[in-house]
Amino acid sequence: MLGQIATHYLWWILALLLIAGEVMVPGYFLLWIGIAAAAMGVLLWLIPGLGLLAQAVLFALLALAACFAYARWLRPRIERRVPGGERLNRRGEQMIGQRYELIEPIVNGRGKVRVGDGQWLVSGPDLPLGSTVEVVAVDGTTLKVRAAA
Repeated sequence: MLGQIATHYLWWILALLLIAGEVMVPGYFLLWIGIAAAAMGVLLWLIPGLGLLAQAVLFALLALAACFAYARWLRPRIERRVPGGERLNRRGEQMIGQRYELIEPIVNGRGKVRVGDGQWLVSGPDLPLGSTVEVVAVDGTTLKVRAAA
């Protein structure tokens, strides 16, 4: 039976099995070996007389090249950090450096600002209603502010 199937089909079947394995157990490793197996299928379709040893060596080289290309070229691009991404779930820290208008004056070190459709407590020097303040730090849910220049 296997003698009737062209060898390049076997490489493509192996590629599908490896990529399916990657889907079942993700880790980005089997994907690249599967891509190398698919490339071997294409090579054998173009050069059908390649011997078994040459196929094995070429597959090993293609698999190493694919894994190396992933590790050196693609992975750093995927894992590139988005500016500000390290503060994604810390909304208060994202406000550092922003300016807001007081909706309640700061009296005895406490007041409020409007941020979007919400209100945040602020602490800082006493300032009148309507003053513009700049966020300099965050302490829990309280923004530490100073008068904006």
